[in-house]
Amino acid sequence: MTVIVVAACPVGLRGHLTRWLLEISPGVFVGRISTRVRGLMWQRVTEMVNTGRAIMVHHADNEQGLTFAVHAAEWIPVDFEGVTLMLRPSVEGQEHQSSGNKGWSTAGRRRRYGQR
Repeated sequence: MTVIVVAACPVGLRGHLTRWLLEISPGVFVGRISTRVRGLMWQRVTEMVNTGRAIMVHHADNEQGLTFAVHAAEWIPVDFEGVTLMLRPSVEGQEHQSSGNKGWSTAGRRRRYGQR
């Protein structure tokens, strides 16, 4: 089984992929293809994706039973003691809170101090 996910790609690439795979959701293609066709298809995807990004997951004879190929993606596959994991790069100086306010929320302060 082969899964290819493309984002921000030209319509022509999606049309090319539908020749061999089923599009089950926008940009997500699934199917069973030979190793040779998969290699040629991935080569075509990397040529045609332009400024977009692509990820391919397919069967492999390893512990996980699958392997990854990525093109212009932020997350990259990393081998960690024989297991492939996706490494998500951290952003320097990024705080865990989404807002600039620190401490209790307004609702939390009201609950804490008994205000309604």
